[in-house]
Amino acid sequence: MNFTKLLNSIFLSLICLIAIVLLKPYEGVALEQHAIFAGGCFWCLEHDFQELKGVLSVESGYTGGKIPNPSYRQVSSENTGHKEAIKVTFDPLRVSYQELLLSYWRNIDPLDGNGQFCDRGDSYKPFIFTNDLDQKNEAIKSIEFASKEIDEPIDRIKVVVEDASDFWVAEDYHQDFAEYNSLKYNFYRFSCGRDARLDQVWGEQSRTNKPWKGLAED
Repeated sequence: MNFTKLLNSIFLSLICLIAIVLLKPYEGVALEQHAIFAGGCFWCLEHDFQELKGVLSVESGYTGGKIPNPSYRQVSSENTGHKEAIKVTFDPLRVSYQELLLSYWRNIDPLDGNGQFCDRGDSYKPFIFTNDLDQKNEAIKSIEFASKEIDEPIDRIKVVVEDASDFWVAEDYHQDFAEYNSLKYNFYRFSCGRDARLDQVWGEQSRTNKPWKGLAED
């Protein structure tokens, strides 16, 4: 082996070693993960999550029911079992599932099991749909944390944790609704009393993903 070949061999070995060191923190971590939440009007929940760091995309859709690929009209009839929901695609190295749960809770009314804000009916009920056991355990723990933060007994928390089923993407005109229909969206959100109720329930934690207040004080 001449000197040039020796140098090339050493250089390639160094490149491989650097690659191993750089990639090791990513072992076992999916580059993209998904979370599914239902909390009233999906226009609002979609917009709330789109602004979070580490969130790659948010889709509005329907899930939890039996009818495949339902339409908005079918879901609105309240006979399909489907909920208006969002599917959040996120980078777990930039935002954790626990942080997404914090944002979810602070953007819903956890005491209302018959709908959310001005929207009433089965399709607007609050649900956390979990994709695996880890998500399920975190979601169940978050119920206790939310209960403690707003100083309400757990039996008053109406959010349901359920295994995820098929998620059906809603019609195109529902996607990015806040961005493309800002006047209608802002009027709807205000007239529905969403933010006023969130402030009443969550106080200064409203619409944030700050650490659980009760835990921080322990």
